[in-house]
Amino acid sequence: MSLNPIQLAVNGTLMRGLALNGNLTQIGGTFLREAQTAPCYRLWSIRDIHPGMIRTSQGGSAIALEIWEIPALGLSQLLLQEPPGLSVGRILLSDQTEVLGILAEPYLCEGQTEITAWGGWRAYIESLTKNSKS
Repeated sequence: MSLNPIQLAVNGTLMRGLALNGNLTQIGGTFLREAQTAPCYRLWSIRDIHPGMIRTSQGGSAIALEIWEIPALGLSQLLLQEPPGLSVGRILLSDQTEVLGILAEPYLCEGQTEITAWGGWRAYIESLTKNSKS
């Protein structure tokens, strides 16, 4: 029995050109497209190392992410390489479809900097780079 590839939404360091993107490409991941979540998510910077995204019933916004196609059997390998507190869940996209994606367990975001207003991890880390050049 062969398993069909799955679509996976990523919102942080797994995205193209960022620190852990190699984890996706090593399992045979293929970039499909950029996308946004429905406006029901909040995003935190976890010590400025990676983001944590949580679905919420209030105070949410659309968050930029990427959709990748990965071999179903590669999902467990990918998760084992993710930082503690990140897991896979269903993510509602702006077009109202759902895909699997990387989410944070709520405890991970406690006491961290909320970055929802930036609309995504890339925009937030770019703001850090601009501020350090000032």
